Amino acid sequence: MATLAKPNLPRFNVEIFQNEYLADGAREVNAIVTVTATGGGTSGGRPLGFADATAAGAGTAAAVVVLVDCSGSMDYPKTKINGAREATAAAIDALRDGTAFAVVAGTHEARDIYPGDGTLATASATTRAQAKESLRRLTAAGGTAMGTWLAKADQLFLTRRDIAIRHAVLLTDGNNEHESAEDLARTVERVTGHFTADCRGVGTDWRIDELRRISSALLGTTDIVAEPSGLAEDFRSMMAGAMGKQVADVALRIWTPANARVRFVKQVAPAVEDLSSRRTEAGPRAGDYPTGSWGDESRDYHVCVEVPAASVGNEMLAARISLVLPEQVAGGTPEVLTQGLVKAVWTDDLASSTRISPQVAHYTGQAELASSIQEGLEAHRAGDVDRATAKLGAAVRIAHATGNEGTYKLLQKVVDVVDPKEGTVRFRKNVSEADSMTLETRSTKTVRVKK
Repeated sequence: MATLAKPNLPRFNVEIFQNEYLADGAREVNAIVTVTATGGGTSGGRPLGFADATAAGAGTAAAVVVLVDCSGSMDYPKTKINGAREATAAAIDALRDGTAFAVVAGTHEARDIYPGDGTLATASATTRAQAKESLRRLTAAGGTAMGTWLAKADQLFLTRRDIAIRHAVLLTDGNNEHESAEDLARTVERVTGHFTADCRGVGTDWRIDELRRISSALLGTTDIVAEPSGLAEDFRSMMAGAMGKQVADVALRIWTPANARVRFVKQVAPAVEDLSSRRTEAGPRAGDYPTGSWGDESRDYHVCVEVPAASVGNEMLAARISLVLPEQVAGGTPEVLTQGLVKAVWTDDLASSTRISPQVAHYTGQAELASSIQEGLEAHRAGDVDRATAKLGAAVRIAHATGNEGTYKLLQKVVDVVDPKEGTVRFRKNVSEADSMTLETRSTKTVRVKK
């Protein structure tokens, strides 16, 4: 375990949990990497980011753009557009002084309604009042093209290049019907790495996979707000999280020795997110995986490394894992914030080589829980009740065994649980679309290992 810190930065700490012992000839090494940041976020301290801003001590703490769906469907029922206005007002109220911000009305095009001049306003009592007054211009008419909304957010953020922490909130009630999936994908790819984004779907007429693709690429979250009355509190909570971020663009850097390779990297807490395809090369035998912005928080990552086979008695360093500020953030030279080691030792002791790390076992189960829910609900929509019952039964068993009470309660709204230990369930009659979508949307949320 290693800990490094410097003034103005949160203090980062990394812990490695693994069973380092492998059987003769075994090649796969698994480890859970727990990263904890303290001394940022609500603990205070100046936000860190682009070197020119931090070196001068200048720049705004954060930038936020709220993207509000104003398509025609938001008027049916009218509580949706009213709830969107109230939620945006709550988000504006939660902005601390000095935060750069804008509000965008999204339809088949994107229109920034505040400040409305193609720039970002700076939060103060005056601008917050002006912004809330402008929300009267959030009216429902037109189509839905989310790529144009994201592109507008990118344009607005680029007017303040001194700001490191950039966060968008996207609210919609429907499908992305007025641009092709390819156009949306191209826009998402273009803006990836420029800002983070949380996506929210209100009601039940939007697509989970559509919003999840956006939030996953932009290192944010997707959730459902079934009733418009819940939007304001949800937006208030998201803004609190955004205001707590203190350092941007942190990367998980993994170095492996010759003839070893990283098989996968997944964030496994607070939610499951596969980062494997997001690797960028960072020198000989090293790659960076994005983790986004940090405040006071802790996250867990599952790292799997394939090493060359070796005989009993051999040992090696399987991976060196670091938290790094990339060169464009740190000011020319990547800065290591914290570091830990993953080891491999070959043994003929059966008890040692077959012992599974509790942390690895737990998060392997949490990933299986998420996939079981998603596959079960997909099978149910396809009319395959037997497969759906088996998959959701497995999900009930895992959720019960691992203490994931939140997911267990959501499962109970979709299935009647006969025996949680065995995963024996029956589908409930007349399950609401909201309950089904809530279960699927939140299927990736995990719980930490029991102490």
